Amino acid sequence: MLLHIENVLDAATIARIRAKLDAAEWIDGRETVGPQGAQVKRNQQLPDASPLRTELGREVLAACARHPQFHAATLPVKILPPRFNRYSGGGTYGAHVDGAVMALADGDQLRSDIACTVFLADPESYDGGELIVDDTYGEHEVKLPAGDAIVYTAGSLHRVEAVTRGTRVAAFFWIQSLVRDDAQRRTLLQLDTAIRQLTNGGADADAIRQLTGVYHNLLRQWAET
Repeated sequence: MLLHIENVLDAATIARIRAKLDAAEWIDGRETVGPQGAQVKRNQQLPDASPLRTELGREVLAACARHPQFHAATLPVKILPPRFNRYSGGGTYGAHVDGAVMALADGDQLRSDIACTVFLADPESYDGGELIVDDTYGEHEVKLPAGDAIVYTAGSLHRVEAVTRGTRVAAFFWIQSLVRDDAQRRTLLQLDTAIRQLTNGGADADAIRQLTGVYHNLLRQWAET
């Protein structure tokens, strides 16, 4: 699944986050990946222990939680707190696949089913920086307006093209979903979307209840807790 979620963050929130990030101290992004990732990663990140990362990460996750499409698409059970990166001066991240299991701060572990990037820079402000996701349907180029998010299967091969002008800034994080299988999550999202559209369109209430029952019975069958 590759899903564009619009308006996760509003303009005022983006401006406030960017002001804090622009004044922050950044480190070499290779410090947060293993030896294979370090060979192809050329960017900067906020330090994992940075209080600013914690503060802004909570704000990003709160905005995601308020967005109904985000919840419907991801069905989150665990989320790795967001990190923040920036690319400039030729910064890039070569083709890679995210780690399957990631450690949480409390010692628990997360299975990375879904990756999410929330864009924090207007696409007109930088050249390059496209997120390229390679899945079973080919390569997809993603470069979204500030405040929009992309969610995609974490097991997909993906890369970030070199930024040749300006600065690309984003938040990124991983999600363990109640539903491990990508095709099943996509089916549930399609059902959820259809139910919302039928409800808003004033469709027959009995039919909507039946369809809602199908949704929850499938979720009950597929969910892992």
